[in-house]
Amino acid sequence: MNHEDQELVALFDGLDTPGVSDALDKLGLPGQCLGIAPLDNYSKVVVGPAFTVKYVPASTPAGTVGDFIEDVAAGDVVVIDNGGRTDCTVWGDIMTQYAGVRQIGGTVIDGVCRDVNKALGDAYPIFSKGRFMRTGKDRVQVEAINVPVAIGTARVCARDIVIADANGVVVVPRDRAREVATVARQIETVEAEIRTQLSQGKTLKAAREALGYHTLQRKAS
Repeated sequence: MNHEDQELVALFDGLDTPGVSDALDKLGLPGQCLGIAPLDNYSKVVVGPAFTVKYVPASTPAGTVGDFIEDVAAGDVVVIDNGGRTDCTVWGDIMTQYAGVRQIGGTVIDGVCRDVNKALGDAYPIFSKGRFMRTGKDRVQVEAINVPVAIGTARVCARDIVIADANGVVVVPRDRAREVATVARQIETVEAEIRTQLSQGKTLKAAREALGYHTLQRKAS
């Protein structure tokens, strides 16, 4: 990652996907990746710039399925658009091992993965539509890298900021990252105060009303 990447990633330190999702709603931005779930209940939040990969049905003869990995930088999140296909995979144990060696942040797939035990054993974060054992070789091929892709109804452009955790995946447009992070922190500050008031014996209704909870995520008019 370059200096700007590192700066943008640092903005989301300590935040999670629910908080960022609320900020996106507040700002009227899309970015929640519908149907993309974590492979495990990860305790850490993955944050990194998107390295996007677009797959398409294979030509004859078929093209490559995975050589792009050489171009991914440490800390990047690989974001793969396989059109939501669940009949063949685009990520397996060799990719998991190599991604770990290269210190890639994680992988998000609009599609499925396989060799799940390797990913779980290595604690390598994968977020996908599911798992299936059948190879993508001769079925799909890489069409392009670092182009806009669709992941669970969300648009992802190269170097957008990906936040992923046990709740799922959200994507923040790179040029709005500072704004989104600021709003997410404001929302988290209010929610933290609500939790404090609850621990002091206030009712949930009173705490929420005192701190404007019901309008926290509402888009400004």
